[in-house]
Amino acid sequence: MRDEMRDDRREHREARLRHLRARALHTPRGRATLISVLVSVGIGAVSMALGLLLAREVTFQLSLDEASRTLDRIAANVHAGQDPTLGEGRDDRVQIVDRSGRILYASPELRGKPSLINRDVAADDVLVDDDACPPSLGECVWVTGVRISDGTFGRPVVALVASHAPTLLTGLLLAVEMAAVLVLVVTAIGWWTWRAVGLSFAPVEAMRRQIARINAAGLGARVTVPDTGGEIQRLAETVNETLGRLDESASRERRFISDASHDLRNPIAGLHTRLEGALDEDDDFDWRAMVRAAVSDTERLNDIVDDLLELSRLDGRSPAPEEDIDLAAMVRREVDRRPARIPITTRLDDGAVVVANGLRLARVLGNLLANAERHALSAIEVTVRAEDGTATMEVLDDGSGVAPENRERVFERFARLPESRRRDPAGTGLGLPIAREIAETYGGSLAIEDSPRGARFVLRLPLAARRPAPAPAQSP
Repeated sequence: MRDEMRDDRREHREARLRHLRARALHTPRGRATLISVLVSVGIGAVSMALGLLLAREVTFQLSLDEASRTLDRIAANVHAGQDPTLGEGRDDRVQIVDRSGRILYASPELRGKPSLINRDVAADDVLVDDDACPPSLGECVWVTGVRISDGTFGRPVVALVASHAPTLLTGLLLAVEMAAVLVLVVTAIGWWTWRAVGLSFAPVEAMRRQIARINAAGLGARVTVPDTGGEIQRLAETVNETLGRLDESASRERRFISDASHDLRNPIAGLHTRLEGALDEDDDFDWRAMVRAAVSDTERLNDIVDDLLELSRLDGRSPAPEEDIDLAAMVRREVDRRPARIPITTRLDDGAVVVANGLRLARVLGNLLANAERHALSAIEVTVRAEDGTATMEVLDDGSGVAPENRERVFERFARLPESRRRDPAGTGLGLPIAREIAETYGGSLAIEDSPRGARFVLRLPLAARRPAPAPAQSP
């Protein structure tokens, strides 16, 4: 049982290690390390091979030069009919062999040992065997030979000189040493790359952990901005800006839900109270007044729901048919339809044609005129003009106007100034926000600008030939 448990734990550890290794290769840190290792292996293998081969060649050439000088002395002695001995105190390893390979002369260190070479050199004047490891010597040597046609021995012979070959530069040992050095270098480069990339990505990992702790209830949190400069610092700043926009959007959504609930609750509560009160009345109660009040409450509910649906469509950028709209013609048509509660004068220039949905633009004008009618004392004026690639429509009233500090507030959803509540208790507080949303949908703007008297709402839209792309959607 214990053996099975140990086996299970070992298999679990091995599986976890395999998972971690596979996961590491899928990270930027792992990929960067792998690429650097592969590149280092390629460059290192080529560089070390060339370097070691060059060192081997230089060392061999030096040994060859020394051996050539030795052979020259031997040849000179042999041609002169003298003993090939080079003199006392020299430690050269020399052999003189005939064409059959029989040793005719050997220096003290090589006496009694077989020939340094086993192949026929009769056809060559000079022999160079740069990688010989005779078992009799116990080491690798570089053998250099020269053919001598006459002299002391009376027949052609070959003089051989064995030069010491540096152990580090011979045979299989050379390949093993190259591989060992390459492994050490690549390991060092891989470790350095892994550590360097890890340190450079440490701020990113810190941001990841901080972002992972952020939830819908804590959008006010921000990530730490590293003081490193470059892309990572800009990434942290962008993350914080994005979190700020999300926080603002979530706050607007919470306010929107709260305000919508409040505005919906009032007519619902009024309707409920009236119906509940009617149940307590006598049979001869005049229910018509109660029904009229209930109808008024349901109409306000209907207005609020319609406005909420329109805002939802605008927020979602729901597509609506678009066409060329002549603002002057639209103003004439909408003004003619409205009841003449307050006189409306117009100053309309031709040529102000925009691309938009006709019903939505008519709603903008209707909302602006309704707002003007609530606040105007005696007159409303609508102007339309086209200039510098922009179509401009203005709605002016001669009321008390809007204080500069409240000019943006009136475009907030469900925001209603005290005067608006007093003049129109049944208003939804969504007319002006909807009008601005529609304007921005078609690349335009709606704002309150200075006026000598009353409020001056200015709608600007690009002319049909110069309309930009629609603005991105925003959450309520």
